[in-house]
Amino acid sequence: MELTRRNAIIMGAAGALFLNGLPTQGFAAAGEEAIAAFTGGADVAEGDLKLTAPEIAENGNTVPIEVSSGSAAEIMVLAMGNPTPNVATFKFGKLAASRAASTRIRLAGTQDVIAIAKLDDGSFVKASSTVKVTIGGCGG
Repeated sequence: MELTRRNAIIMGAAGALFLNGLPTQGFAAAGEEAIAAFTGGADVAEGDLKLTAPEIAENGNTVPIEVSSGSAAEIMVLAMGNPTPNVATFKFGKLAASRAASTRIRLAGTQDVIAIAKLDDGSFVKASSTVKVTIGGCGG
């Protein structure tokens, strides 16, 4: 086969289509494994946890998030569509005045951001938010 410009474009497009479908399944599995490791397989309910993230982020490189809970000992934040879903784990002592944290995270694209908190009583609660990452502020 002679490598012409047309053939190179076709092969590149076919490769991009092939790779486009692969990562999301692997990333989601890695996220589920991280959740199982953090919770030890315990049930996760909705409750005393607040996750604040923008609905639309114009730049996926710096997406501001905030997590807070009245009784959390630890809060883990995951970006389920990233190659490495674990974003951060915040640990709070019993004498912590505020059990809240804020940071900026990097998102690979439009995806769910999930926060899971281990409460003082040993139970786990979850909050999630979908963040739409636009390209150049034009939607996408």
